[in-house]
Amino acid sequence: MKMETLKQQILTAKGDVRAELVLKNARVINVFTNEIEQADVAIRQGIILGVGHYTGETELDLQGKYVCPGLVDGHIHIESSMLCGPAFEQAVLPHGTTAVVTDPHEISNVAGTAGLDFMLETTKDLALSVCFMLPSCVPATGLDESGAVLEAERLRPYYQQPRVLGLAELMNSYGTVCADEKILQKICDCTAAGKKIDGHAPFLSGEELNAYVVAGVQSDHECSDIHEAMEKLRRGQYIMVREGTAAQNMESLLPLFREPYCSRCMLVTDDKHPGDLLQGGHIDYIIRKAIAAGVDPVVAVRMGTLVPCQYFGLAHSGAVAPGYTADLIVLSDLEQFTVEQVYKKGKLVAQQGKMLHPAALTVDKARFARVFDSFNMDEITPEQLQLKQTGTRQRVICLTPHALLTTEKIVPFCQHPGTAPGVDVAQKIVKLAVFERHHRSGHVGLGFLGNYGLQCGAVASSIAHDSHNLIVAGTNDADMVLAGNTVRKNKGGLAFALNGQVVGELPLPVAGLMSTESAEAVEEKLQALKAALKAHGISEDIDAFMTLAFVSLPVIPKLRLNTYGIVDVEAQQIVPAVF
Repeated sequence: MKMETLKQQILTAKGDVRAELVLKNARVINVFTNEIEQADVAIRQGIILGVGHYTGETELDLQGKYVCPGLVDGHIHIESSMLCGPAFEQAVLPHGTTAVVTDPHEISNVAGTAGLDFMLETTKDLALSVCFMLPSCVPATGLDESGAVLEAERLRPYYQQPRVLGLAELMNSYGTVCADEKILQKICDCTAAGKKIDGHAPFLSGEELNAYVVAGVQSDHECSDIHEAMEKLRRGQYIMVREGTAAQNMESLLPLFREPYCSRCMLVTDDKHPGDLLQGGHIDYIIRKAIAAGVDPVVAVRMGTLVPCQYFGLAHSGAVAPGYTADLIVLSDLEQFTVEQVYKKGKLVAQQGKMLHPAALTVDKARFARVFDSFNMDEITPEQLQLKQTGTRQRVICLTPHALLTTEKIVPFCQHPGTAPGVDVAQKIVKLAVFERHHRSGHVGLGFLGNYGLQCGAVASSIAHDSHNLIVAGTNDADMVLAGNTVRKNKGGLAFALNGQVVGELPLPVAGLMSTESAEAVEEKLQALKAALKAHGISEDIDAFMTLAFVSLPVIPKLRLNTYGIVDVEAQQIVPAVF
């Protein structure tokens, strides 16, 4: 900083020089002391220079409205919104989110560093601050087939990027605690760069948790139980309280929303669909929900502002205080927490739920050809869905409402007219298939899915964490073939087929994960798909696509299905679907 700039800041803070902008008569949420102060907020050149009594070149009388730091999502995958950067910004910035920390491991699993470059480039000029954690596990484990492999040497140059804050969720906890040298090299590179390492270790406990923390993993967003969260807090980890579309853990973790725990806990969404962002909100939604559950509003705000900024080392961010960046939101009612205005570096960027100057949604397809041409697989045939009956029992992967964990159910092998062998709609059991789509290997994993609820037809999606192969669930092979080939034809997306007809589809041409359209356009098509599925039995407690997307992720217990077959996550072994 130049001396003259510093001098002007000091004089403005002292009141000798008028501020550029003063938010008058505000109730300022103080996240340092958990107080609400009656004061003016003085801003000059995008920096808060004083909280007190000020005059300014421009003055805005807030008449007792609340001024709060801009909200921060400490862990999100932008790809899961199905939106490219500009459209994502338009969905979250009006809700008061001024910064996100994203892990682009979805697109990186599809397109490697080309996907990472795409995310960096398409978010660099947004009003929304988009920071990155580098994908640590591409692929997630050795029992997965992704579109790319990112070893340490491929990631190392990115630590020079100022928006890269560290190494993202180290989901291969098994490999970490076994001291896998490839993982250790990534950890060493990250720590040498002075960056953070995020965790992903559901139910890791005892000595193995100690080993995970010793490795340098400083946080976890997979806690679904207060006892698990407390153990990880005791071992020095930060807890990311997750409330997304599929995984909703806040209610189970409510005891963390008080001292002394709240100072090491932050709010995150992880994965959230466009409709939930547009209608329910983002971090503001979690704060509202917490307040409704009896949480002190200022504590909830602190967990959505100051704590993530302190954890990630985002200096001078996350508070309304002298010397802090003027990323601010204005609310008329703290209990309802409805965002009326959003300021970014002291400039009004959103008001009454709309951005004032939204960025263009155009994307340079020629520059990112690798990202827009991500399907390398042959047309699906009925023969690929044939499952040999090698026994009298079948293993079913059972979904858990509002959670990512699955359970195992063993039932007698069943056959009913009009459905594929093994399907029992009365017991909510459908057939499941995962097709490798990156290298034309022809690998297909087959199994059975419980509690999904689909009564007829088939659902297909190229969003299948983390390798994002093509996942299809259905009651009969013909509709499964049609739904899967529809997604293949569109070079990614979602589809629902019924009785030999495509009922609905949502093309996602960006790596098979994202659209180039607006949030509203994507949501309209998504809702039409969900409505059709709801009419045909999908459970009220299951998000038809978000939940399905996690069924192939071989790092979350108990069972998953990928291109190799059914994975017993705890044992990291393939187990038979029929035996």
